[in-house]
Amino acid sequence: MLQQVLRLGPQAHNTLCLVLRRNIAMSTVVMANDKSMTPVQKLYLDKIKEYAKKSKALGGKLVDPDPVIEKDLDTEASRLNKLYGGGDLTQFPTFEFKEIDFDAPADKK
Repeated sequence: MLQQVLRLGPQAHNTLCLVLRRNIAMSTVVMANDKSMTPVQKLYLDKIKEYAKKSKALGGKLVDPDPVIEKDLDTEASRLNKLYGGGDLTQFPTFEFKEIDFDAPADKK
């Protein structure tokens, strides 16, 4: 159906793009309104907010972890430490690059 509309020419293409943009813009405004949410959507957002609060209270750790999950997490963390040489896997790595002195003469052998 979209191909048939696009065959009508550039005017139909421009009109279709305009209609789609307006529909997307309106749907975001409507969905942002809390009253228009379905009970399932509201429950989903409430659970996400609840999980975020619990996670923040625990310092970013897993919420209500199962012993099996904790064991798997420790196993994977130790495997990654062995594979990549240790360090804190929860932090973004820092990179250090030496500054190159382009003005220094090169040693010729």
